[in-house]
Order: sequence, then structure tokens, then C-alpha cells
Amino acid sequence: MPQSRKGDRLSWGDAAFLYLEREGTPLNVASLCVFEGRIPLEDCIQLVAAKLPLIPRYTQRVAMTSCSLGLPTWESARRFDIRQHIREFHLKTGSEAELKQMTSQILSGVMDRKRPLWDFTLLQGLRGGHTGVVARIHHCLADGVAGIGLMNVLLDSTPVPGRKPKRKKQKPEPQRDSGAALLESLVNSYAHLVNKALTTEAEVLKVAQEIVSANGTAPFSGLGPLLPELTAPAERMPFNQVCVGPQKFAWAEVPMADFKAIRERCGGTFNDVVLTVVTGAFRKYAEAHKVNTIGRLLRLVVPVNVRGSGDVALGNRISFIPVPVPLDIRNPRKLLANISQRTQLIKNAHIAEFVGLFASLLAAIPTSVQAVIGPIASRLPLSVCNVICTNVPGPQTPIYLLGHRMTAWYPYVPIGGEMGVNCAIITYDGFAYFGFTGDAHAAPDLEKLERFVTQSAAELRRAAGIRQAEGKEKRSRKKPQAEIEAAPTVRTMTVPTDEKSEKEKVALAAIA
Repeated sequence: MPQSRKGDRLSWGDAAFLYLEREGTPLNVASLCVFEGRIPLEDCIQLVAAKLPLIPRYTQRVAMTSCSLGLPTWESARRFDIRQHIREFHLKTGSEAELKQMTSQILSGVMDRKRPLWDFTLLQGLRGGHTGVVARIHHCLADGVAGIGLMNVLLDSTPVPGRKPKRKKQKPEPQRDSGAALLESLVNSYAHLVNKALTTEAEVLKVAQEIVSANGTAPFSGLGPLLPELTAPAERMPFNQVCVGPQKFAWAEVPMADFKAIRERCGGTFNDVVLTVVTGAFRKYAEAHKVNTIGRLLRLVVPVNVRGSGDVALGNRISFIPVPVPLDIRNPRKLLANISQRTQLIKNAHIAEFVGLFASLLAAIPTSVQAVIGPIASRLPLSVCNVICTNVPGPQTPIYLLGHRMTAWYPYVPIGGEMGVNCAIITYDGFAYFGFTGDAHAAPDLEKLERFVTQSAAELRRAAGIRQAEGKEKRSRKKPQAEIEAAPTVRTMTVPTDEKSEKEKVALAAIA
């Protein structure tokens, strides 16, 4: 099984999350999973310790280069102590309000860059005797798709835990001379600039050829009236304020049966239905803040996975597409049709490819400049979009940690700049789980979005002519809602036990 190599460099996209991070705006992907029963801390530590040799990146730290002359590299963490990465807290009342408060407090902290950039926090004492697990991974280490790497190794698809791999001792890496490290940084920085200069032109031609060959038309043809909406600055919403922290977290859930029935009755994609529900929720939020929504647009930015099939490598392999949606279409079914048309036009115009090309051009900027302007850029009042909305498919059958069934899974996506609220959705075991991240100052009433997203989904279901009994999925597989006190979560994919070892090999070969 391949291992991470000494001196592996981060990509420009991965390093950007380090440069943009500052106190008050941690850039982590995270989640809070809720499991049946009590998960002992020591059992969890032993499980993760046994699995870590399969995912060596999680024992490495980020090594910044001297004067930021080159891209940061991964190096083995000296005196790695797993107990610094797995801890537990005991809730006093176990209420949902206390769970939200503790989760928000954990997610508001910036991780120590002297250590590997991940941690698990077990929250004991939830009502019903359940356990919450807050999992954080820095965005430089993983995006939403890559975040499944760790969880894929830890979780099982049956209540019977898989076999633990044999632990292997890893040889410590020799400490490098500081002078040699500086020289290596200079060489790597120069090589990086030369390489980007040589490849940027080729990338431009490649993207242009792919776009023309795909539709035989000029780029952006067919966008028509969307072009002014895409090129104009986004109109600020009440929550579009520079983030200063701390973070707040809110969540909701909608049965997948509702979304499937709506899609079958009205057309469009699953993501179109999700965006319609999210748009309706934010329209209600805007109107609650006395915003006139007539003629107003909400610019959603939707991350797009650009990995090849089966690619779960760590790091970030994403592009983005902007989707301007009207806030004044009050008929949910008409709004769904409008969003479906808009997303199809944007896909046909290959906007995601152009965004990826623009990111490649930014990568040519010297890393020393990126490191300086990153924290400054994160404080600028730039109106690029209103909300990031990411939708991640998860497993549709129950998954387990040490034999304990996961009953709820709420995802967390970071905020920053003027994006005071962002939204993440993950589908798991018959439900779509919504996680809303908000800056405490930009969105002090973030919890309103919980009610608004539920109302928006119900309105769309009724507009589609679907009775509640038809669109409501049985909850018999889950504990009563009063017992499970759910919270945000992390992405995971598992496979049957007899396939687990082979699945691990595939995932880990990409991770290493």
C-alpha cells in the first residue's frame, strides 16, 4: 500500500485555504453525527489509532516554507499524540440547545497548525443516552468528497465492526537543515512559477477545445439574459457582512421521499429541487428582515466535483458554478421550473470549466504574495455571491461506528469574507440533512432557517400536488426525534464488510 511521500507539496487550491484562514473564520469541513448509545472514548481512540496507518496523511502536519517562497509541504508530525486529536465533553442537560451551543463553540476554533489538522470530539450525555461526534478536517486537507476518506475507513455498513489492521511502526523522518530547507523552497518556488507559465497556455487551449467540441457553439451562447445577472455584483442580503466570528450552527431534515416525489411529478434534477427549497427558505429569511424581494436575485454558488469516477484523493478537486435565482417567484412549482432552466443553461455553457481555468491563472501568482494577500482578502467587502450551497450524496443505508448506528448526520461548510451564511446538504439513510453555518454577528437569528427550510419543502410538495402521506417517509428505522438530539455531520461512504479491505486499498492509494 503506497504511503505519503516526504515533502509532498499542497496544491495551490489546498494552500489557499491556509492563506485565507484567520481567527474568527476557521476554514474546516466538519459535521456532527449522532450515534445510538454511548461510545466510550478509549474504544474510539483505539479504533482510530489502529486505522491511522492506512491513512498516513492524518499523521502529517503542514510545513510552511521560509518566507512563503514555495507551496507548503506535508511532513510527519514529531511526537504525534492521538489523544490531542480525540477528546470528549459531557453535556449537562443533553438538550438540543446545549448540543448546538457546544457544537458551535467547537467549530468556531482554529486548529493548531503544529499538529495534523483534524480532530474528533465525542459529546456524551445526549438525551436518550446517545453520543454526538463532531468531526473536523481542515479544508486544505479535504473538500466534501475527499472528506469521506477518513470516515470510509472508520465506519462500517453492519453493526459488526470490521477487523482492525495490524499496527506498523513508522520510521521517523530525519530533521532537515534549515539552510537546505530554504534552498529547497527557492528551487521549488522557481520551478512552480516556470511550470505554471508553461502550462497555463495549454490549459486555456484545452478548455476552449473541450467546450467547442462539446456543443459546437461559441462559449456562453444560449445564456442570453443570464449574462448580465452573472456578471453584475451580487446584491447584499442582511447576512452578507464581513465575518468576524464566532460561528453558529443550525440544522433541519426533510424526507428524501418528498424530494423524489417532487422530481418525478415536476421534472428537474434532485439538486434543482434542493436549490428551490433553499431559495424559498432564504426568501422567507430576507422578508423576515424587511427586505423587498421584488426584482431581487439570490446568487447561489454551487461547488462541482471535478474528480474522475472513483477518485477520492485528499485535497480539493472542485470547481464552482454561480446560479442567480429570482426571489420574487412565490409559486414553488414555477420557481423549480425557472431554476431547472437556469442550471441547465449554465451547465451547457461550461461555466465550471471557466471557473477552474480562472483558478489555474490565480495559481501562477507567487506564493509569497498569496500568503500576504490571503488574510487581507478575507476581510474585504467583496460581493461575489450571497450563499455557498453544497449538496453531497451519502449512503442510503445505515452506517455504524463501533457497532453504534448513526441516526443523524448534519454537514458543516465554512463561512468567510462577506458570506455570513452558507448551507450544506447531505443525503443519508432516506433523509436530506441541512446544515446552516452563520456568523454570530451577521446572522444572530440563524435558527429561523430551520423552520423556513421545512416550510419551503412543504410548500413545494403541496404545489406539486403531493399529499403529505405520499411524500413522507417512515421514521421507524430511526429513534424518536425527541431522543436523538441531532447535530451537524461529516460525509461518509461505506461498503459491505467483505469488500471493506479492498475499498480501503482504493481509497488509501488515492489518499497517500
